[in-house]
Amino acid sequence: MGSPGGRRDEGGDGGPLLLRPWESGTGSVRKGCDPFAQTQRSKLQHRRARINQQINKEMRMRAGAENLFKATSNHKVKETVALELSYVNSNLQLLKEELEELNSCVDVYQNDSESISVPMIPLGLKETKEMDLMAPLKDLISEHYGEDGVSFDKEIKELMDLRQAMRTPSRNEAGLELLMEYYNQLYFLDNRFFPPNKNLGVFFHWYDSLTGVPSHQRALAFEKGSVLFNIGALHTQIGARQDRMTLQGVDRAIDAFQKAAGAFNYLKENFSNAPSLDMSTASLNMLVRLMIAQVQECVFEKVTLTSTQNDFFTQLQIAQEAARVEEVYSLVHQTMTQAHVKDYVPFSWATMVHVKSEHFKALSHYYAAAALRDCPSMSDDDLPEHEKVFIQFHVTLPEGPSLRLVLQDQEERRKLGKAHLKKAIMRHEEAMRIHSLCKILRKMDILQEVLSFAHKRSLSKYSEIDHEEDFFETGDAPDIHPKTNQRPEIKSPNFSQVKVMDIFHRLGPLSVFSAKNKWHPARQVHLVRGENGFGFTLRGDSPVLIAGVILGGCASEAGLKEGDYIVSVNGEDCKWSKHAEVVQLLKSVGEEGVDIGVVTLQSSDGQNTADRRSAAMVAGGGLPKSTKENSRKSLMNSKSAGTLLAWSKKRELPAGNLQVRGKQE
Repeated sequence: MGSPGGRRDEGGDGGPLLLRPWESGTGSVRKGCDPFAQTQRSKLQHRRARINQQINKEMRMRAGAENLFKATSNHKVKETVALELSYVNSNLQLLKEELEELNSCVDVYQNDSESISVPMIPLGLKETKEMDLMAPLKDLISEHYGEDGVSFDKEIKELMDLRQAMRTPSRNEAGLELLMEYYNQLYFLDNRFFPPNKNLGVFFHWYDSLTGVPSHQRALAFEKGSVLFNIGALHTQIGARQDRMTLQGVDRAIDAFQKAAGAFNYLKENFSNAPSLDMSTASLNMLVRLMIAQVQECVFEKVTLTSTQNDFFTQLQIAQEAARVEEVYSLVHQTMTQAHVKDYVPFSWATMVHVKSEHFKALSHYYAAAALRDCPSMSDDDLPEHEKVFIQFHVTLPEGPSLRLVLQDQEERRKLGKAHLKKAIMRHEEAMRIHSLCKILRKMDILQEVLSFAHKRSLSKYSEIDHEEDFFETGDAPDIHPKTNQRPEIKSPNFSQVKVMDIFHRLGPLSVFSAKNKWHPARQVHLVRGENGFGFTLRGDSPVLIAGVILGGCASEAGLKEGDYIVSVNGEDCKWSKHAEVVQLLKSVGEEGVDIGVVTLQSSDGQNTADRRSAAMVAGGGLPKSTKENSRKSLMNSKSAGTLLAWSKKRELPAGNLQVRGKQE
């Protein structure tokens, strides 16, 4: 079937497509952006990185000052330290405000078209420090695998280059593939170099996406979670840059925001005890809801783009779609104002979400008025169908005449339409008032133009239907019942879209040569073919297993045992060889004999697995049942697919370390 180097059929969602070592060239073909390119987005990321470093420096100074303040009993020293602390805290506040302003620069990520559309909220990428993995990986290769660590310099450099490249992914599909490739390589890194009860001795440093506060852990789960967060963040940037005035652009935006929601939701469900606030459950829950709201907004835009007819039903549908957008943004705003999130989310984000909530509420009433005022009167034959739809349109029934009479009488339709327009104008003005309270949003010309245009349009329509002889007081129009024809979908990451090959495949198949397994150093055995052959039977692939040893045969006398794995034949590496290939090598041996390299796995208690099998054979009076550990197992068709996706193997970590939640397969 397969092994860590075996191929998985395309099209599934279980995990990445894995290449055999002999099917792919070495090195990743995916590269990151030029870190020195002077694009608007790169300048923004450079400023973020600079602020992150300054915040890190100030926080170290604050920690040192706080320790000194607690330790000293000298009153004069305490006063000096207290003054220094106030200065440091003031600097930190200024830096965090500067970072918040950068996080609010949503216009940088919008599309470059001249069309006017409501801006979306993207996320900046988490920043990370460079890492030197050369020494720790070479040491572990020498100690655990018994190989010359220096001979793996090329592989270690390739891994480090891949990590460096993923720090600056391009804002397109290639950037996503780069992040996904590194994310998938972390599966192999975890299994190769992170034993259950030992860490690699390196720290993974990442900065909070919104606050810039640094965090570091030895746990590889923190690295995985941070990369997954950046996959979601990059999806938000791709979604925000689409031209949503075209059908193709709005479909791409919907897909991008749905995938962003899936990445954040996957992170929320599979990781716990995150050291940074942006990866906490409360923050991820807020981000998922925000992405869903932005999908719903795109759905509304799609409906307005595809609605070619200006009929009664179409206008009602658009009004209900707008009401649905208002509903989901209201939920996001409630989430952003909760205790655990309020002080963390940028004020401009919460303000924009509140503005959008009011804006789309106004649009729902505007389109309701358009349906009542602009659409021609229906015939008696159409009346029952119109009445059936209209009776479910409002949250509560309008005051006054029956709905049938409203639909039949142009004057009653005008009155109800006028009430809806009055409410639309009030909501537009409230959206503009909230918008004016945020200094950052006031600088956003696009949003100002959208709000102003919608407000003037409602005023214009209101003036059209407002008669001077109207002496009645305009009633209060009921809210519109939210409804959508396309519910957002949370699209979980599809790890099979990127083909990867284990960079350290030369160490051998993961089924045997992994961090969790222990084995005796490889030993060389010289065999000469006897009358009955070599005296052993083989089974399985990659690596081939010695399934049985004939008592009294040359293999038995040479010390071979059932359960030994063949790793070389006459100096030729056979870790990845198939059964037929090893058999062919042995058949070609002449009278001089053959040198076979074998390894013997140890169990957790230190006993050889081969000795255990021998004991079982003696106790059972025969050969033990066939096992599967030697077969070419497919990582994707077994529980290891869950391991690849969720890293469900839970480790004992110190308190505060990011953990990966286990899953039952």
